Amino acid sequence: MRRSIATVSLSGSLADKLTAIAAAGFDGLELFENDLITSPLSPEQVRERAADLGLGIDLYQPLRDFEAVPPGPLARNLRRAEHKFAVMERLGATCLLVCSSVSPDAVDDDDLAAEQLHALAERAAGHGIRIAYEALAWGRHVNDYRHAWRIVRAAGHPNLGVCLDSFHILARGSDPYPIETIPAEKIFFLQLADAPRLPMDVLYWSRHYRCFPGQGDFDLAGFTARALRTGYAGPLSLEVFNDVFRQAAAMRTAQDAMRSLIALQEAVGERLGPTIPPATTPPATTPPVTVPKVPAPVVPTGFAFAELATPHTADLGRLLTALGFARTGVHAHKPVELWEQNQARVLLNTGTAESPDGPVLAAIGLESPDPAAAAQRAEALLAPVLPRLRDPDDAPLDAVAAPDGTELFFCRTAQHPGWTDDFTLDRRAAPGGEITHLDHVALAQPWHHFDEASLFYRSVLGLRPHQSLELPDPYGLMRSRAVSTGDGRVRIALNVAYVGAHDSAAPEAASQHIALASTDIVATARRLREAGAARLAIPGNYYDDLEARYDLGADRHRLLRELGLLYDRDEHGEFLHFYTATTGRVFLEIVQRIGGYRGYGAPNAPVRLAAQHTHRDGRAESGRARSS
Repeated sequence: MRRSIATVSLSGSLADKLTAIAAAGFDGLELFENDLITSPLSPEQVRERAADLGLGIDLYQPLRDFEAVPPGPLARNLRRAEHKFAVMERLGATCLLVCSSVSPDAVDDDDLAAEQLHALAERAAGHGIRIAYEALAWGRHVNDYRHAWRIVRAAGHPNLGVCLDSFHILARGSDPYPIETIPAEKIFFLQLADAPRLPMDVLYWSRHYRCFPGQGDFDLAGFTARALRTGYAGPLSLEVFNDVFRQAAAMRTAQDAMRSLIALQEAVGERLGPTIPPATTPPATTPPVTVPKVPAPVVPTGFAFAELATPHTADLGRLLTALGFARTGVHAHKPVELWEQNQARVLLNTGTAESPDGPVLAAIGLESPDPAAAAQRAEALLAPVLPRLRDPDDAPLDAVAAPDGTELFFCRTAQHPGWTDDFTLDRRAAPGGEITHLDHVALAQPWHHFDEASLFYRSVLGLRPHQSLELPDPYGLMRSRAVSTGDGRVRIALNVAYVGAHDSAAPEAASQHIALASTDIVATARRLREAGAARLAIPGNYYDDLEARYDLGADRHRLLRELGLLYDRDEHGEFLHFYTATTGRVFLEIVQRIGGYRGYGAPNAPVRLAAQHTHRDGRAESGRARSS
């Protein structure tokens, strides 16, 4: 099937948008009228440029407020339409989107609407143009696709059909099942957009919060499958109005859009099989729709390692030693150290200039049952495969870049030869302490890559997204969403800081962290305290409030307060955790899950954020005092 995207979904000039759309691999586009009006390119030049890039102009839009109006407005509307037909002929576009009217001139008269749309379609036919009629969710009298289809059917013109827009249908909660009763030849166009469920006016929701399939809460796979079951074989087109996308780089947004469309087609195929049977017997000329084949997801089974790029290893080495880790290996060819405790592995890499001011979480190793297949899927979903400079004796490791630039390596640690064979190992003193493995990692996302990141981890790695949260911070709001495997062996928290951020919030806004799982967090906290390692100080007010919320017994409350431990619980179990001080862009979290606790201690995040600001401000004051 053809893949298309509306120019309104991207930022930049029309020329920039065409280049980005072609580079992402789309077959065509919906040309939004404002993009043409503001472009210095003539319609002929746009047509030529699109053709040179291998793009067709699948739809020109929109013609607004046309139908069910008195004779005077109708005459003006027909004049407008004739001008659009002339422009479309110059563009080489053959389908025009007509939105249901929101005009106060429009009357609630289906027969009149059908009559006037028939007249429009008759004029369009003289120019070789078809009319796709769409029910806007906020249309004055027509706001449901079933209503639009009744009017189109009553009009009875071969050049008039419907445009089905997933947002207008799903945002109103309309049942998509009746789509299957519309003949394929009368579905002229299919527009796809996802959106988060938000309790707001549907017009404002539509104009600002649409997103690509897989980034919101709509069942786009079910919607698309119903349309394809009719025998529809036209373009699958993305039409997304989004404030963030219209400020982000067009090339990157277009690539994200294509990834979403590939993943959507895969999801449709999973529901209905690789060849989708039409709901009714189609005309003999209508071929079955074949869903493109994408390598199956290879879900990671755990964390192999977390790699910190750091200018030196002294500070982190002391911290890891205090936590019970030991340096068990040095890379044979690179300035990289391997630190281990049971299955928890941390690499310290001093050979990168990525973070001259302090450590940064540069890479994550993911245990994979089939690393090569995982990399193939990532590449098929447009994840950039990273070139890796390695010695001929180094183990081959496939790596891709996540949206925030973090490198993701696909590993099989237990396999030999494997990545650990690149290290000169000495595990005689390898500790077997209470820290067992990496529980989760938290990655700070650029604010305009948050939805992209959620889709990336969901589609490329097969992780399940959880509810998006907004957490209060002293300087604004932090938005957070976790993605994980079903068994919780891989958990990644994606954070965007801050909504309305103050300049002074910048250091915490970029913080990342590694959470280490402990079977005895009290012992870990005491060891860290005895070693004199800096921990994040939690205010006494937190513990006063904790005692009011939970009756944990006097001794347990006293212990939590003494060791600076935070507490949370859900219906499955309990959660204890504490944080080290931030070094560079990184801090460590130690966690203990008791029972089947599934969360991340989100209620305590505001306390952590405020304490980090206090700690940073205190260091700044101390530094100013010493300099004076």
